[in-house]
Amino acid sequence: MKKVYLALAAGMVIGVAALTGCSSESSAPATTAAPAATEAPTEAATEAATEAATEAAAEAPAEEETFVFKHGFDLDYPPYSYIDDNGQTGGFDVELAQAVCDYYGWEYEAVPFNWDAKDAELNAGSCDCIWSGFTVNGREDDYLWSKAYSDNTQLIMVKKDSGIETLADLEGKAVGVQTSTSAYDLLNDEEGQAALCSTFGSLEVYETYTIAFNDLKAGAIDAIAIDVTSGTFLMSGEEDYEFLDEELGSEQYAIGFRKGDTELCDKINAALDALVADGTYDAIGKKYPEIYDFLCLN
Repeated sequence: MKKVYLALAAGMVIGVAALTGCSSESSAPATTAAPAATEAPTEAATEAATEAATEAAAEAPAEEETFVFKHGFDLDYPPYSYIDDNGQTGGFDVELAQAVCDYYGWEYEAVPFNWDAKDAELNAGSCDCIWSGFTVNGREDDYLWSKAYSDNTQLIMVKKDSGIETLADLEGKAVGVQTSTSAYDLLNDEEGQAALCSTFGSLEVYETYTIAFNDLKAGAIDAIAIDVTSGTFLMSGEEDYEFLDEELGSEQYAIGFRKGDTELCDKINAALDALVADGTYDAIGKKYPEIYDFLCLN
């Protein structure tokens, strides 16, 4: 019996020992590896990264700026260009220039001026062109010209009851004209109508045809030498005025650029062709019946 008890006791001791060993292994804490130390970037590495970022920024495509087209025009030359009583710009040339900008996605900027300041404005870079019923004839070598877009004729406007029926009847009369216009040039050109002008009682030069027309209404002058399109516009709604049948001369209107601005001139010509093809040119012209029959790109 004693041997049995001893054997049992020995087996219990071995079992407890085995259990204790298992418990010790499972409860031992896991060992966590320490994080590796991060090395600070060297000065050379920092400079290389900065240089790479700078080069990447330089190589990135720059956002293209919208071209601003600066349209130079006479502030009082209806129906081609004008500023109304509310300060809004209008006229066939203004609308056509805006249509060109819409075609290319350009930004339009109006640059109105007194007509006699046109060359100073163009040469100073205040505008990109002179586009305002601008006559090519006699100025062929002074500017780089677009294609002609309108024909025109120079006539004499009078009151119907004035007794003036022919150019010869202007002898001794006061005749008005706008400064720096083709009519003004024609009356002062020895190869033009200088001989006729010498028969006038006086040639009254005005800043705008609007002012001249008001003087004709008031009786301060007897006649006006004027473009048929501009004169027709001024007489619209008026029944007491007419043109003489005899012409002073004929001409064409185009856009005048600085010599050397070939690229811009070519782009405007291309846009005019496109606006004729899609009907925009014709649609704008129909809004100005005084000039519609004189448009020459249709």
